[in-house]
Amino acid sequence: MSMENIGRVAAHEPPYYTVVFTSVRPDRPEGYGETAERLNELVQEVPGFLGYESARTPGGLAITVGYFRDEEAIAAWQQSLEHQAAQKRGRAEWYESYSVHIGKVERSYGFERE
Repeated sequence: MSMENIGRVAAHEPPYYTVVFTSVRPDRPEGYGETAERLNELVQEVPGFLGYESARTPGGLAITVGYFRDEEAIAAWQQSLEHQAAQKRGRAEWYESYSVHIGKVERSYGFERE
């Protein structure tokens, strides 16, 4: 599995929310990279955005997990007009399929070797 966003998001004080976006798409279709970079810039500005992790298999399966402090932060991201335009383009041009799962994190912990 290749990593698109190498690194991990540290454990946060619960509760917080995850948005898991699982998709199937060809490797870097036209216009995708630029749009992904722009969306990365935009989501950083959302109050309550905590970070994201992303991985992709050689066969085209990609999983991105976004972390948000609360449901209001998720709603703010969903209401972004540029995000909505990218979603529409994704359905029309880039994705073969995708699913979105939103969950509340009630426990969180991690480990890091020194």
